Amino acid sequence: MNPNENLIAKFYTAFANADIQTMSECYHPNVHFVDPVFGLLKDHQVSKMWEMLLLKSKGDIKIEFYDIKADEFSGSARWVATYNFSKTNRKVVNRISAEFIFQDGLIIKHTDNFDVWKWSKQAFGITGYLLGWTGFFQDSIKKQALLSLKKYERSNTSKINPNN
Repeated sequence: MNPNENLIAKFYTAFANADIQTMSECYHPNVHFVDPVFGLLKDHQVSKMWEMLLLKSKGDIKIEFYDIKADEFSGSARWVATYNFSKTNRKVVNRISAEFIFQDGLIIKHTDNFDVWKWSKQAFGITGYLLGWTGFFQDSIKKQALLSLKKYERSNTSKINPNN
């Protein structure tokens, strides 16, 4: 594996171990993160999002990753998150394609792509099945996710094991 493939593997290994410190160390200080639920997050918001998601999982999240590819400038990976969605306690198996851009030996841009309708069917059951494909429902999910992140950031407390 080349250095950027190792960096991606280090990130996901840390994620699987709920090691937010190491995950954060893989990111450039000016990182941009994009996904269908949170939209665009920048800088410290990215690590806070992962920290919040790990905290909400209460240790009940399984992260698997594979198909890591990278060169000097960009990379990709596939990963699967299996967890119970905190609002409904329904089991979700989310299959995600990730793309990365590197700068200064760190991840400067991280983009996660997944099917929001498939996710919402698992997370919300029949409601997600009937409405999860609509822009209105997806916008509602995004607003709620961003509100949760803002509340978490305001609490300004790191709940993940500080020894990680």
